Amino acid sequence: MDRPRFTDHLEAIKFICKDFWSELFKKQIDNLKTNHRGTFVLQDNRFRWLAHMSIDPSVETSGNIQDPSAMAENKAAQATGMHLYFPCGIIRGALSNLGIPCAVSADISNLPACELITFIAIESRVYIIDKELLLLHSRVGFI
Repeated sequence: MDRPRFTDHLEAIKFICKDFWSELFKKQIDNLKTNHRGTFVLQDNRFRWLAHMSIDPSVETSGNIQDPSAMAENKAAQATGMHLYFPCGIIRGALSNLGIPCAVSADISNLPACELITFIAIESRVYIIDKELLLLHSRVGFI
């Protein structure tokens, strides 16, 4: 493609949502949200790779580790989440090649929808939404 470099992060994210995602998954991202401080949430309401998967969210939040069915559901949730490692890596790699270092994580609490949360360091500041992502940020050199 003969496009000039993007002038800001929002333009690059819009490119990912429209053109890049369409080439990979034959549809655009359904929704894009941002706080205009480096956090972008890309939502795909019917992500193909998760269309035939389901997990019971009540078991995930019950915290009953002794229950074998709860352990099985937790493993199912982990396996489902593993299907999003690759799309997260694709987004991170694409933005990295555009000169935008970032961290990408996924939320699958509303299957088959998924949210891909992208954190971009802006002016050496990091905005963290979830404490669990702190480790992710430290791995990509944000902290």
